[in-house]
Amino acid sequence: MTRPVTACIDTNALSHNLSRVRQLAPGSRIMAIVKADAYGHGLLHCCQALNTADAFGLLDLDDAIALRKAGFRQRICLLEGFFTADELADIAQHEIEPVIHSSWQLDLLEAASPDLNFSVWVKVDTGMNRLGFTRHEYSRAMQRLTAMKCIDRASILSHLANADLPENPGTRNQLEQFRAATTADHNNEKSLANSAAILAHSDCHMDWVRPGIMLYGSSPFSDKTARDLDLRPTMSLRSEIIAIRNLQKGDAVGYGSTWVCPEAMAIGVVACGYGDGYPRHAPSGTPVSIAGRRSIIVGRVSMDMITVDLRNIEDAKVGTPVELWGRDVPVDQVAALSGTISYELLCGVTARVKREVMPDG
Repeated sequence: MTRPVTACIDTNALSHNLSRVRQLAPGSRIMAIVKADAYGHGLLHCCQALNTADAFGLLDLDDAIALRKAGFRQRICLLEGFFTADELADIAQHEIEPVIHSSWQLDLLEAASPDLNFSVWVKVDTGMNRLGFTRHEYSRAMQRLTAMKCIDRASILSHLANADLPENPGTRNQLEQFRAATTADHNNEKSLANSAAILAHSDCHMDWVRPGIMLYGSSPFSDKTARDLDLRPTMSLRSEIIAIRNLQKGDAVGYGSTWVCPEAMAIGVVACGYGDGYPRHAPSGTPVSIAGRRSIIVGRVSMDMITVDLRNIEDAKVGTPVELWGRDVPVDQVAALSGTISYELLCGVTARVKREVMPDG
């Protein structure tokens, strides 16, 4: 018997969320961000569900090559670019587009074999202060690229630091910095908008938008739910009750005895824990759905198990299904109660959790 914890992936929800991007940014092409194994959802089947996207963005060259071998012909962008000269031949062969963010990458391109050709994305640092050329470095970088015979196309991008805070002036400042840096590059395609900017900053849409978390049915905003934004959850983390304990008032539950029964009651033991990617810091009171009815976890999350309150679930038994997050329990809510963000929870579902693709939704 296999352990019952499963991450169910709703490909209809993925397609719906991609259509929301097209509604919001009808004049832009879409680079679907599928890094980190499509945010923990599974790269290949997610790309199949997102196959009307114009490009895919990810980090690992091996993943990019896997998409090519699976038949995907969309443009593929390596969001951190290449790391060694040894990667350049494969990048050129498979027509993969690396992000160029540092002068050492320009050095490697200048030294590359004259038989290789590349399309690249040039990253401008507009205030995120991670990767990218400053405004003054950018002009020189573009001059160097223009002089290289191996470069077929140079597109331009930057990344927004505060787009999830619509009233923060930082996004406006970054947009102005981006426009100022690239004002002379009329013929180069440009991209600035992430999920939050797609939803809240239409002036950042440009030639390309790069949706990430919204594709997976999660809200990038703390004050708006996915439902508010007409986004559908793509992953449902599900398991089952594997034991029921009938306890007395005063009995403690779990490590540290942090939760004590306020009355005689039943608790259910659910086969899922932080070893599966459920957040260890989820407090007592975090919601779950048991056979479609809301309840809460009680006591500390352990590596392999969670304990849940069964006082209002009289017909619960071993095998009763439990949703930890998904359609009934928003992953954003679990993340907020656990002091983190949905990105971390989705990406953190571990390899021992089987993924079950649900093409019919």
